[in-house]
Amino acid sequence: MDTEAPIKEVIEEIKESGGDAVKFCYQCGKCDTVCPWNKVRTFSMRKLIREATFGLTEIEHEEIWRCTTCGKCAQICPRDVQQIQNMVALRRMATGYGVFPAAIKPVRAASAGLTSDGNPFGEERTKRAEWAKGHSVQTFEEGMEILYFPGCYPSYDARLKKVAVATAKILNKAGVEFGILGAGENCCGESIRKTGNEELFKQLARENIKTFIDNGVKRILVSSPHCYHTFRNEYPEFNVHFEIVHISQYLFELINEGRLQISKEYAKKITYHDPCYLGRHNGIYDEPREVLKKIPGLELIEMPESRENSFCCGMGGGRIWAETPMFERFANLRLEQAIGVGAEELVTACPYCITNFEDSRVVLNYDDVIQVKDITEILQEVI
Repeated sequence: MDTEAPIKEVIEEIKESGGDAVKFCYQCGKCDTVCPWNKVRTFSMRKLIREATFGLTEIEHEEIWRCTTCGKCAQICPRDVQQIQNMVALRRMATGYGVFPAAIKPVRAASAGLTSDGNPFGEERTKRAEWAKGHSVQTFEEGMEILYFPGCYPSYDARLKKVAVATAKILNKAGVEFGILGAGENCCGESIRKTGNEELFKQLARENIKTFIDNGVKRILVSSPHCYHTFRNEYPEFNVHFEIVHISQYLFELINEGRLQISKEYAKKITYHDPCYLGRHNGIYDEPREVLKKIPGLELIEMPESRENSFCCGMGGGRIWAETPMFERFANLRLEQAIGVGAEELVTACPYCITNFEDSRVVLNYDDVIQVKDITEILQEVI
């Protein structure tokens, strides 16, 4: 009887943190059969759900932080157990107590940077628009056609700045009247929310929403599927609705409207990687493929795990800030899959995926074997 009361308290805390759906699990284990972790190590979502059901969760261990929120288990779950929401609920508890296992401690630095400067790197807010210098990019003004919101990685990361520049070049070529917010832009907050820091997410979201409204923003173009997801599906929780467009959708729109002309060949074998938050979470599979198919000379090859069954790169759910041993990185396996189908280039449409694939390419010494590109980097070469 001595242990009954504390366990009941834990169960209630899990429920109050958003993990009430654990009670629906009947332990079929289908989640474990599709979880990408089980291709690199033993991991059981079923076990974590079971422990949470009985209030036996150990928040000091890394296991509750492993879920990349890829959505593959939720897709197959027959009881709508809501594994992602449950893992976020457990992380809210851990974050509330300040409990971070060693591999997750970088999240604290990311949180500090987001709090002080609106980005996870702790870079100065005033440097957010430096990527745009010399590329005919204006500050957004009310009445412009669209706001371009590059997000944190394309704004600050040296590799991803090339994606922001490629996007700007395409928009200018198509005659799109667009602008950016520069220092007025904040992180969208999607990933920090997945780590359980709900208060910081709300702070970032409210600041962004105020900026959008103050500047008369109606349509927002994003490079990141994570920005797309949270703007489109989570910001409405604050009773606001903006039109959100991912760059892969916008490229498809510009080409079909005749505003963007493809004038050159791209004679390479390409495979396309579906980012989890663009594909599985938001159903955008066709537009990026249709854009690539319109390029003369380009041969598009599908990997075995594509579209709804796409293999996660491993960076979602805040894992982009976690320390993952080389032998546990999903991205290594994905690169092998791309090489296995004969692709010369792995193309995707997500800054997180590119960051991870580029790192794996270096670690695996594949510099001369396969290239990793954003879809905008292909388009800018053929227009």
